Amino acid sequence: MPGNISFSDIELKTARSSRHALLREVGELGTQRIASLRVLILGAGGVGCPTALYLAEAGIAHITIADCDTVEPSNLARQILHTAKRIGINKAISAKIELEHLNDAVDVRAIPNRVNEEEIAALAQPCDLIVDCTDNFKTRHAANRAALRCRKPLITASAIRYSIQVAFFDFTQENSPCYACAFPEDDGSDVKASNVGVLAPASGIAGMIAAEEALKWAAGIRTLASSLLVLDTLSWEMQRITLAKMPDCACCSCRAKHTTNEAVPNKA
Repeated sequence: MPGNISFSDIELKTARSSRHALLREVGELGTQRIASLRVLILGAGGVGCPTALYLAEAGIAHITIADCDTVEPSNLARQILHTAKRIGINKAISAKIELEHLNDAVDVRAIPNRVNEEEIAALAQPCDLIVDCTDNFKTRHAANRAALRCRKPLITASAIRYSIQVAFFDFTQENSPCYACAFPEDDGSDVKASNVGVLAPASGIAGMIAAEEALKWAAGIRTLASSLLVLDTLSWEMQRITLAKMPDCACCSCRAKHTTNEAVPNKA
């Protein structure tokens, strides 16, 4: 019976990367880089779930996923790693269970806590890249500062109502702007899907774009670096906005004060 067909780990790994290897821009070297990629994902919600799913199915080496919330019934329409049987379970742990079921060759670490800047920086050190899929500005700015300190590329992705925003900040490059250059830190209130709604597939699109950018970066393909992509799924209008480093940015204008000596070289 088809369900009884078995493959070795090597055969599965080769099969997963076979379509990537056919791409001229990726090739065998790119697939090797993807296979060694280690990613920190902040948030196991509507955007974090599809990001993690596509990265795991692509066969990357490691995912650390952090989320302090528990699975609720209202999450199930868009947070595709969670199931009704895991309602009440921490989202990071639920995501780990599902990711290991999908591809047990990927090493997955679940962090079932709210993380601050120092903790994000510590979790990021053994990783190559950070993907921020959270829904609050406090964590986004903490992730930005941590990524800047560690000189790790940062992808930030969000979806609200019908709108998607994805930005890429490559802190391995000295002239990169940061998240605070585009969205200065203030005391403004968050606009969350839990308050104003989101059409479920919009979250999936945001997560898939984030995963695509992570894989492109790993393979050495041109990314959205220093850009903000804005997509309106009601009209299907898309804008790519070039972001500039702000000389008076409170976060990155004195970059030398924030960085460590543990920089990761660009894989491009």
